[in-house]
Order: sequence, then structure tokens, then C-alpha cells
Amino acid sequence: MCTGNRHTGTTTDPMDTRRDVKPFLAPVTSHSQRGVPGFGVCQAAPTPLGRGARVSAAPQQAACVVNRAASLEPEGGCSRDGRLDVEAAGAPARGPAPPPLPAARVSRKFWSAGDYDAAGGSPAQPPRNVGSRMCVHPKFLHSNATSHKWPFGAVAELLDNAVDEIKTGATRIVVDKIVNKRNGSPALLVQDDGGGMDPDSMRRCMSFGFSDKQSGSSIGQYGNGFKTSTMRLGADAIVFSRCMKGSGPTQSVGLLSYTFLAETGQKDVVVPMVDYKYDLLTGDAIQYERHGADQFCSNLSVLLKWSPFATEEDLMGNFSDIGPHGTKIIVFNLWSNDDGVLELDFDTKEEDIMISGAPNPAETTNAVKRTNENHLSNQLRYSLRVYASVLYLQLPGYFKIILRGQEVQRHSIATDLIYRQAVSYTPLEFLRKKEGEVVTSIGFLNGAPTISVHGFNIYHRNRLILPFHRVLSSASSKGRGVAGVLEANFIKPTHDKQDFEKSQLYQKLIIRLKDMTTEYWDLHSHLIGYQKKPRASVSPTPPGMLTASDTIAEPSERNAVGAGLSVAPWRGGTRDHPASAIPIAFAPPHLSVPAGTSGHAPCSMPAAQMVPATDSAETRKRRNEDDVQMDPCKRQAIQSLEVDNQICQRMTERDLNEFEHLKFENQQLHEECLELEVAEKELLLKEQQLRLQIQQAEAQYKSLLNEYISATPVRTHMR
Repeated sequence: MCTGNRHTGTTTDPMDTRRDVKPFLAPVTSHSQRGVPGFGVCQAAPTPLGRGARVSAAPQQAACVVNRAASLEPEGGCSRDGRLDVEAAGAPARGPAPPPLPAARVSRKFWSAGDYDAAGGSPAQPPRNVGSRMCVHPKFLHSNATSHKWPFGAVAELLDNAVDEIKTGATRIVVDKIVNKRNGSPALLVQDDGGGMDPDSMRRCMSFGFSDKQSGSSIGQYGNGFKTSTMRLGADAIVFSRCMKGSGPTQSVGLLSYTFLAETGQKDVVVPMVDYKYDLLTGDAIQYERHGADQFCSNLSVLLKWSPFATEEDLMGNFSDIGPHGTKIIVFNLWSNDDGVLELDFDTKEEDIMISGAPNPAETTNAVKRTNENHLSNQLRYSLRVYASVLYLQLPGYFKIILRGQEVQRHSIATDLIYRQAVSYTPLEFLRKKEGEVVTSIGFLNGAPTISVHGFNIYHRNRLILPFHRVLSSASSKGRGVAGVLEANFIKPTHDKQDFEKSQLYQKLIIRLKDMTTEYWDLHSHLIGYQKKPRASVSPTPPGMLTASDTIAEPSERNAVGAGLSVAPWRGGTRDHPASAIPIAFAPPHLSVPAGTSGHAPCSMPAAQMVPATDSAETRKRRNEDDVQMDPCKRQAIQSLEVDNQICQRMTERDLNEFEHLKFENQQLHEECLELEVAEKELLLKEQQLRLQIQQAEAQYKSLLNEYISATPVRTHMR
């Protein structure tokens, strides 16, 4: 595939279509195409082929895809009006045909399809005389498609293209199974009634990296989704598009065929396309020979040989249900999995498309396991209908997704949450930007704790990227049943739109979601049957208590005891009725658990730090000298460590957890204060600027007023 201006492409070893290179699909007689649910047949008469005056070739334009199929001589000949003479296609060739090359049989298993050997068995070499442009070998189509590990991720790319067409008038998208006319195998149909593509847009669609979409208003933005998605689902895809843009209605047909490229030993990506001028009143389609009759004839011959449609009339019949504008994509020669079974299962459910090998919850005897397998979080991985129902956060009420003849009922995951709360989060980098604010709906899934699902559904620009993404380890019951929904537009998704780029903003978001889950669990887990853990900030009788002797002694008391640090003995008392106790929340500020201390690990003071009390004058003198020479910050840290070790000896595991929580809250409040201070400084600066502008405006007003007053006597004198 190249991006130059030359309509003949690069000069390579010509592959004459008269050679006895049989297509992968066995030719059979064609049948009439069945109607597509969701799209009515166009009211105009069946589209005839224009037999009148042929449209003259338009001036050559820069094409994103060079149709190098012009170098392929068609089977048979072309009629004088430039159309392929189907009857002459079976006539004997003029001159001896070259010996056939061995066909490169492409594996029908997706993960093995990139291992084919080019026809002739010679190593792949780039085409000759390519100048300075880059060549794209057909194998790149397969390797590029491997970015989609999940077939439904590829289907979602095609749905995204249709949803992006809502702004051009699209009201529906149809996803269905049709039958390949050549061999009776199933094919995937994706059709919308959007604005369609004109000839230039069609060529950009078939090229890499070209996109007319605005990144701020569209889901697609990389110009790669169509290629990766179609090649991930099947070996070949044919596109029909009718458009009302430009000088008049046009309709175009393009074929992206991995089978054709591999079987004919192409060394560059060749995409045959034909265009027609379309008359809406009469329904006539006249060939639009943009680059000459020979190229049109050659491209058409390749389309008829390698697509499911054997005649030009069958090819044009696909426009009968598109209407005045829209696009139809047919993906055929669908891939199989490693077991040789089609990846897309059209037979298990007539109204759905499933992933082959999906588990059947009805066969599960364990009731709890069956409940979890039936949950939406698991079903969306195997059912396209379930996945499509939650794929978009919001869609216009008039827009419909029709899957196999039945409308997909949209579902909001947030409605499945009980004890729901809304939590706002804004990264520091987006503190004053509206797009940086993230409002997360968090709660327990209906059915928790039987439903053991946990995770956040993270959307980006209305599109689901990560469904039920876990942020806590599954080894613990903490967070069980907690789920959330949020739309994060300040981070970027990966090219397959199944994950996010692992940027610092993404890492900060995940950390915040972890903290959010922990906080919500600690406050609300008792609502679903777990034991509530009391919190010092809300409990009238704080659970963590320290005896009065456990606090830091005043200097007078310290002198009375001696210069050594001693540990006061426990004086008894219970948790509910402590003896001379004070709440942890009212302990001195420096009484905190050291960072990184785990609530499950025992806490004890090292033996080296246990200094016995002594009244030795020499010892006190040496210690005082050390204190004077010691850095103040270091001295404070050591004192804090000593105090922390005292506290650790008196605290239980629950008290340590409480300390950790309070310390975390203090850190969060400190960060919020810093953010508010930054905002305050900016507001003060803005206030000063506005005051200065007001002063300047007042000075200008006074100056103009003085000029007006001084000019008044002059005007009076002139009168």
C-alpha cells in the first residue's frame, strides 16, 4: 500500500490474472442476496449499469491507496464502454500463458495465517523502482491485526466507525450473518446509514494512518481501525459505500483481500477499487474512470475474481439496500481458532454472535458459580449482544444497534449498583480544566457478596475501554462486589482500544481507584454482611486507646525519670473501659505509625534502641553533647521513631490499621490543601491583573472625558 500520486503504482513483477492461479474460494453459481434486517430496500428500481455515455476520466488526484492492480491484465477483455466483458472472460487467451506459480495456501487459523510462503518459494523482496516511498508487504496486514487479541475488540472498531457517523445522520447499524455466495460459508455483515465515503475518502480508509476524524469529537483517531479489525475477523473484506458529498452522488467498491495478496504472491499491498457516478432519480450507475478505462477494467476483474460476487451486476446489487448514503462492510473467509472452529459462533444463539468455546452456565451444578458465570461481567466476554449493550456510555435515543434482526437493548452498569455514591477526582495536572474531572459512581453490585465480581468500568469518550478492571488483589475478600463506572478522557487508550497507555496519569488514576475501593469497603462492607470496622473519626468510643503514661512525658517528668527512655508498664483496663486512656485521635501529632508499616506485621523496638535508664552524669553529659551536635531534623526523626516503637508495643492490629488510615487521610487532606493553595495564588494573581486592568480603564476613561470636556467649548464657538 503506498501513498503517492501515481495511479499505476510501482513497477513490480507483473502477475497476469490469466495465469492459472485459482482463488481460495471455489467458484459456484451465485444466488440472489437476501434482504438485510434493519435496512429497507431502496424504493428506486434495481440499479442498472450505465450503458449510456461514459463519464470521462476525471483529472488524476492524489490517491492514498495506489491501485497497482492496473498492472494485472484482466481475464477476457473490456467492452468499448470500459466495462468488463463477462462473456469474453472465458475466451482463450491471446498467446501462450506462462507456467503457473505454486499457490501460497493461507491457513484458515488466524494465529498461523502469517506463516505462508510467497508464491515461487523465493524470499520476499521489495518491488523494484519504488523510489523513496515505503513498501508494505501483505504480511503486515496480518501482523498489524494481531494487536486485537479478542475478536469482539475488532467488531467494536467497526461499531465505532458507525457511531462516529451519527453526526452525519446515521440512525442505525446492522450486524448480521450472511452467506458467501461462492462457497456457502458464513460471512459477517456490518452496515450503517451514515454519510458514506466518496472515492477519496474510500482510499483514505484503505490506507494506514489517514483519518478525517477530529480526535476531540470522534472515537476513532489513528486511521488504523478498519484494517486491523477486518483483517482480525477474516482474511478478506469488501466495502460498498454510497455518498452524497462533492460534485454529485458516487458509489465505490474496494477489496482488502489477504487471500488475493498471498495467493498471487504480491510484494506490496494492492487494493483494487472501482467508482461509479450514481443518479438518484433514475438509479443508473455509470462507471467513473478516474484513472483511465484500463485501470478500471483491471480493478473490476480482480474484484469479480476474488470477491464473493462473480458478475458486475451481483456487485452492484449490494447497493440496493444502502439507500441514498451509507456503508456496507462484508468480512468473508472468517478465521478459525487453533482447533479449526470458526472464532465467531453464529449457531448457538440465533439472535446473537458468540465466541466459540464459550462456557455454558446451565451446565454448572454449583449455584454460586453459575450465578457468577451468568453475570454481565462474564457474559460480555462471550456474547456480542451483551458487550454491545454496555459498549457506549450514552447514545442518542434514535440510534439503534440491530444484531441479527433484533435491537440491542442498551444497559447502564451504574444501575446495577446498590448503596451507590459519586466520588469526584481531578488530577493535579487538570485542576482547572473541565475535561480533567472524573466523577466515579461506586457501589456494590446487586447480589453482592454472592457476586464475587470487582472492578471499574473505565470509558474514554463514551466508549468502554476496560470492563470490570480489577484494582485490588483477588487473594483477599476486601473489595468483593465493589464496582464502579467512570469516564476518563484525560488518558489515552491503546490502538486496539482494549487498554490504556501506561502513563503517569493512568498510574495515578489506578492508585486513586484502589484507595477509593478501600475507603468504600471500610465504610460500607457491613451493609452486605461483613463485620464493620470502627473508625476513630466517626465512632463515639474510639477503638484505639492509649494510656496516659503512653504519651510523651513532659521535660520535668523526663528529668525525674532520667535521661534514658523508659517504657511505662501496662496498667490494665479494657477496650471499652480503659484506665486513664485518651483517644488516638487526640494523641500528639507526632504519634504516628512509620510509613510502610503493615498492620499484619508485628511491631517491636530493636534491642539496640532499648536504652536502660541511668543516673550517670557522664552518660547524661555525653548524650547532651550528642544532642547539640545532631541535626535538628535527624533528632526529631529519632525521637519520632522511639515514640512510634513505644506505641507499637501497646497497639493491636486494629489500632495499627486505624493509624494507617488516619495517616492516609492526613496525607490526602495535605494534598488537597496544596492544590487549594495553588488555586488561591492563581486567583490572587488574576485578581491583581483585573484590578490593574480596571485602573487602566479608569485612567483611559478620565483621559477621554477630559478631551470631551475640552472639546465642548470649541464646538460651541464654531456654532
